[in-house]
This record gives sequence, C-alpha cells and structure tokens, in this order.
Amino acid sequence: MSATRRTQTASRDADAGLGLAEPGLLRVSSWIGGAWDKSSPAGVFAVTNPADGEEITGVLAADADRAAAAVDAAHRAFGPWSRLLPQERADVLKRWHALILEHKEDLARLMTLEQGKPVSEARGEIDYGASFVEFFAEEAKRPDIMSVTSHLNDAEVEVWREPVGVAALVTPWNFPNAMLTRKAAAALAIGCTVVAHPSRETPLSALALAELAARAGLPAGVFNVVVGDAAEIVGTWTQDTRVRALSFTGSTGVGRLLYEQCAPTIKRLSLELGGHAPFIVFADADLDKAVREAIKAKFATSGQDCLGANRFFVERPVYAAFCEKFAEAARALSVGNGLEDPDIGPLMNDRAIAKQREHVDDAVARGAKVLCGGGVMDLGPLFFAPTVLADVPDAAKILHEETFGPVAAVAPFDTEDEAVARANATEYGLMAYVHTRDPSRIYRVSRALEFGMLGINRTKVTGAPIPFGGMKQSGLGREGSRHGIEAFSDVKYVCRDWS
Repeated sequence: MSATRRTQTASRDADAGLGLAEPGLLRVSSWIGGAWDKSSPAGVFAVTNPADGEEITGVLAADADRAAAAVDAAHRAFGPWSRLLPQERADVLKRWHALILEHKEDLARLMTLEQGKPVSEARGEIDYGASFVEFFAEEAKRPDIMSVTSHLNDAEVEVWREPVGVAALVTPWNFPNAMLTRKAAAALAIGCTVVAHPSRETPLSALALAELAARAGLPAGVFNVVVGDAAEIVGTWTQDTRVRALSFTGSTGVGRLLYEQCAPTIKRLSLELGGHAPFIVFADADLDKAVREAIKAKFATSGQDCLGANRFFVERPVYAAFCEKFAEAARALSVGNGLEDPDIGPLMNDRAIAKQREHVDDAVARGAKVLCGGGVMDLGPLFFAPTVLADVPDAAKILHEETFGPVAAVAPFDTEDEAVARANATEYGLMAYVHTRDPSRIYRVSRALEFGMLGINRTKVTGAPIPFGGMKQSGLGREGSRHGIEAFSDVKYVCRDWS
C-alpha cells in the first residue's frame, strides 16, 4: 500500500473508530507540543491485529527532526510545569486518572486489537496503569526528603528533591498502557516533562493516553508521544543533552545498547530489562495451589511477560504429580481472538513464534518430553499452543534464555541448595516464585535467591506501592512505589550561613 493510500486509510479508520464508544481516542500521529502532528516525514506504518493479521490502521511515522521538536517542546514546558505547586500537578494527574477509568472499555479494546491479549487482561491492565497515575498524584505532594541536622554551629542545612528536566520514556509492546503510565506518572509528579516512544507494534494505546492527558489539562509540551522507528527517535534523544533521564522497559540486549548510547551525556538511567523467572515447588507445598499459581505465572499475557515463569524446578517426590496436573491444566486453557476473551491470545509476531519453536525443538532433541502442546495451532500463524515440557535437561536453551511465550520447562531437583543454585544460574534477576509451607525454608530461600522480587506461595505481587525492578542484568533502579520518583529527580543540598 502506498504512503498516500495508507494516510487515507489512517484518516478513514480514525473516523470509523474501530468500534470505540469514543472514536476520538483513536489517534494515528505523534502528539508533540500540544498538537497532533499531521506530517509523516518517515512515511506511514501499519498497525496489525496479531489475531488475524489484518491491518487496524495506518500511523504517521515521525523522524529525527520531529523527535527533536518534541524535546524542544518539553524543554520549553519544563520551567512552568516544574514551578507549579505540587498540589496543582497532582490535580492534573487525578483528572487524567479519572479519564483513564472512564474510558476503560475503549482503552482495553484498543489494546486487545493491537496487542492481542484477552480483553479481560486488557481491562486489568487499564486498572493497573491507572493505579500508578493515582499513586503518583498523591506522591507529588510528599516528596521523600530526609531531615538533616546541621553539623555546623553557624549554618542551616536543607536537602531538596528537584526534577531533573526532560525525561525520555521508551515502552514495550506487551504492556502498552501500564508501562507508560508507571513511568510518566512518576516523572510528571516530581515536575519533569516527558517525551515518550511506544513500541511501533502497539502505538495506539500510548496515543490514546496522550489524548486523555490533553483532556485532563496537561499543558502543551509537558507530555509528548512520538511514534515511528525506535532507533531514529530514541537515538536522537540519547544524544540530546537536554534529555536528562531515560527510562526503558524491554530486552536486556537493547538495554545494554541504550546504556552505551547514554554514557556520553551521563543521563539518569532506569532500566527494566529481561526476566527468566524460576518457579520452585518443594515437596511440602500445597500441590494443587502450586499448579494453579504456575498456570498464572506462565500463561498470563500468553507468556509474554518479563515476570513470567520460565523454569519450573520441582522436588522429586512430587515431580510426577506436578507434571501431570500442570499439563492437564494447560490443556484446559482456551485459546483464541482476544476480543472473545479466551485464556490465551496470539503471540505478537513471527519472531515470537520462531523462539517457541526453537526452544521446544532444542529441548526435545536433548531428551525432554512434550506433555501437551508443542506447536502452532490451526487458529492462525501466531497462535502457539500452551506447552509443557518435562524432564528438560540443564543444557537446553529454554533453561538459559528467556522464552517470552507459552512454553513451560519442568525439571526435578533433590535438595534445597540445588534448587537455589539452579535458580540463580542466570544473568537475569527480576522475579522468582517459591512454593513451600516451611517458614524456615521460606526465610532461607528468600535470602538466597538473587532476584529483585519474590512471590511466595502466590503469583500476583505487583502494584503501584511496590518497588518494581530486578538485580544483575535485569535492570537498574525501581519503578512504582516512593522509589519510582528517584529516577526522575536529583537531591540538592543547601547550606546557608546564619550571619
């Protein structure tokens, strides 16, 4: 399709609204300086529905010049926004929060259309994303600054927390709403202005958030969303000295690249990178509960979650029973178009399917058994069957690489020390899950596991008040909680003479 025809398609689809109750939430161009940028210097790209491969709409792609224009707008807006009373910034964020919840159904529909996840999961993400806006609206009024008693008998000592300036936010396709609100709400609350780049595969959720932010009264230039090629847009921001902080959620490989690109300008970095979560089941665990939680930990978002369990280590006395129950539960999961609200939707793209096939084939070649699933389903090329592999050997790729899909690898262990050592044998350190009823073991294992977050006898652990982040090569810094503002602020020390 030509660029001209795609532009016409984008306009027509914007009018149609994709069945939204509020068609104005479908936006197909960048939001820069308080206006929708109708130019398309880098052409038009298609956003497709992974369930059927059909084009949803065309989106106008920005280039490096438009990325720089967004920084110009954010830099101009920084002074007035940062000087507002914290209560005034909080009021705007509260209005944004209310609008997100008011339009929850439309935002969930948009997300399912572009990302594929079941619509009930999409609704849950809208609630989750909105919770960060509400949380940081409150935190705006109480920045966490310690009191310092002067060490000098003729001086007054003060410590202030101040916004760093323009913050660049780079968000992934698997949680296109919540990853943006978690970053943006913290940055805006402390007084930063924002330039954001959503994944090219799921830009519509971010653009809808920009529309609601404008309706909430965020001033022109305070919140900008630029869509297009990531290397060109984000590369422009990493080189710009006016961009003082960069927050990224995505793969560890891309995180390393951004770390390198930001080094010359010494930006404040927050990196939420890959995960390779172990799920450890001890023989004394509630086995039925462990299986229920294992299904949640593995198959939510079709397995496309950095918190998703990848490696299941089960103590030998209950290994056979766990495998049987886990495979039975996985076979019972429904798979289909996200708008029909199945348990599992399609994967995002062909690369994701190729990774599942690679990991299954490699594990089987090394002696693993396929208990259920194992391949692409008849529903379409991006539907991979929920898969459980048993007796997976340590040499298998799936025990060393993030799968990011609905394939679970199960292996037995004999001792607590063995389970911990195998769980820690990875460059990743984001999330780990443990099931046991022994209080002493809970303490020992929690201390020994090298992961930033632990779920003990449960899967759901995240929320606005908690510090989200990992150890080792799973990232830098924390998002959410009171610590979330630290990525976008500096501490200033002032010593005033009494005379």
